[in-house]
Amino acid sequence: MANHTTESRNKAQEAAGKAQDAAGKALEAGQSAVAGVTDKARELSGDAMRAGQQAAQSVGNAAENATTRVGEGMQNLAQTVRQRVPDSGVLGSAADTVASTLEQGGRYIQSEGLSGMSDDLTNLIKRNPIPALLVGIGFGFLLARLTSRS
Repeated sequence: MANHTTESRNKAQEAAGKAQDAAGKALEAGQSAVAGVTDKARELSGDAMRAGQQAAQSVGNAAENATTRVGEGMQNLAQTVRQRVPDSGVLGSAADTVASTLEQGGRYIQSEGLSGMSDDLTNLIKRNPIPALLVGIGFGFLLARLTSRS
C-alpha cells in the first residue's frame, strides 16, 4: 500500500509539474502576444502622428504661400495705381499715398508671413489690452448685427 501511495504521489507531482510547465508556456505565449500587440499599436500610433504632422505642415506651407501671394498682389496693385493715376494734383498725391501704403503692406506681409503677423498682433494686444478688448467687443457687436438680420 505504501508503494502504491508513493507511486500515486510521484504521479501527482509529475502531473503538477506538467501542469506548471504548461501554465508557464501559456503565460509566456500570452506575454509574447501582448508584447506583439503593444509593438503594433506603438507603430500605428507613430504612423498616425507622422501623417498628422505632415498634414499640418502642408496646411501651414499652403497658408504661408497664400500670404506671400497676397503681399505680391498688394505690391502689384500699388504699381497699377501709380501707372493709372495722374502724377500731380490732389488725386495724384492721394494715389501716391495709397500706393505707398499698399507697397509697405505688401512687403510687410511677404517678409513676416502669418507667424510674424500673429506675433505682432499678440504684442500689440499685450501693449494695449483695453483698446483691443473694445475693438473685439465692437467686432462682436457688428458680427451679431449682420448675422441676426439674415
